[in-house]
Amino acid sequence: MRVDVDPESVGRREFYALLNSVVVPRPIAWVSSRSAAGVLNLAPHSFFTVASVQPPMVQFTSVGRKDSLNNVEATGEFVVNFAAEPLYEQVNASGTNFPPEVSEFAAIGVTTEPSRTVAVPRVAESPVAIECTLHTTIELGDCTLVIGQVRHIAVDAAVLDGDHPEVRRLRPLARLGKDEWTTLGEVRSISRIRYSDWPGHFTPPE
Repeated sequence: MRVDVDPESVGRREFYALLNSVVVPRPIAWVSSRSAAGVLNLAPHSFFTVASVQPPMVQFTSVGRKDSLNNVEATGEFVVNFAAEPLYEQVNASGTNFPPEVSEFAAIGVTTEPSRTVAVPRVAESPVAIECTLHTTIELGDCTLVIGQVRHIAVDAAVLDGDHPEVRRLRPLARLGKDEWTTLGEVRSISRIRYSDWPGHFTPPE
């Protein structure tokens, strides 16, 4: 038996909590930005993914009008810093609703590192930084989708296996529902099945 939930019959907050609990796990864009006045901002956004392969683009969603969104619109730049397990407490703390004149970098004690292609700094402690310029913003209901064109990616050599980042070295964080977070857990590998090889390693139901 299923429980049916109609978004029109429950409150926004209740349905948002339900949706967050079933769209899991969600990768975290730890977005650094700079205001028009020069104040640095750092905030986690768990609605985050790749938006385009060529040209390379990433996207995150601002739920409501946050400092990240205001800053990106003002300057046209941002950096997505990889949210790694050793930075768990700092990533969470950066979600505190500090006033716009307070820099999360200073408040939570992480180090700035100059970016190569944008004026917004990276988080030095983060193993990967994706430097972006703003491509477009799209208003969707009470949220804003922010799409950035990737201008540069900087990767810590310590997480590389040859030329490729190794996920066990990256140790990604992800968001779940409520106040829950998760880490990598078990890693499983399975190849995609080409039609010419069907059924391949898959056993169809009888």
